[in-house]
Amino acid sequence: MAATKQGRQQQQQQPNGVVNRLFLEHPRSLGMTWAGHGSGAFKVGFQLIGAGVAAIIHGVVPGIFGETASGTVTRVYEHIQKTRGDAPDAG
Repeated sequence: MAATKQGRQQQQQQPNGVVNRLFLEHPRSLGMTWAGHGSGAFKVGFQLIGAGVAAIIHGVVPGIFGETASGTVTRVYEHIQKTRGDAPDAG
């Protein structure tokens, strides 16, 4: 009977563990909420998509967007490094 009770407790705890690991652990490690992290990730993603489009256009027409992609990637990298540096558990 004790084993059954223990099994039920583990089953009840497991989804929370998975939810925590997949959705909450990483944002919390950065001192962010899930929503705050998600909005920042979307912003970074769209900036990088824009940089990719600019790089493709630059490949076809070299006279335009000469520094757009590299400048965007540099800004995004610096933003991510600053976010990591500001994280509560940053070593």
